[in-house]
Amino acid sequence: MTRVFEVLGKRWTGLIIAALMNGPGHFVELRRAIPGISERMLSDRLAELTALSLVAREVNSGPPLRVSYRLTQAGKALKPAMVELTRWADTHLPEGGASCPEQFRG
Repeated sequence: MTRVFEVLGKRWTGLIIAALMNGPGHFVELRRAIPGISERMLSDRLAELTALSLVAREVNSGPPLRVSYRLTQAGKALKPAMVELTRWADTHLPEGGASCPEQFRG
C-alpha cells in the first residue's frame, strides 16, 4: 500500500490519470482539463508517471512539433480502483469538496 500511495497520493496525479482515461491528450489540453495545476507541476507529474510506465509520451514530428500523452496498459488498469475510490468518496466524504471526475463514476 505504501508504494501505491507514494504515487497516487501525490496532488494532481489522480486528476491527470482521469484526464487521460478517455484517450490521449496534448500538454495544453491536459492543462485546461485540470484547473489550478501549474505548467511546472503538470510537467513534473507527467515525467513521474512516464518513468513509472503508467503514461507514454509520444512526440509527433511536425511542423509543428507536438507531444501527446496516453495511458499505458498499466495506467488503464487503474480505472477499476479509481472507480471504487470515487464510489467510496461519494458515500463517505462530506459534500462541498471538489467533485470526483466523471471518468471514475461507474
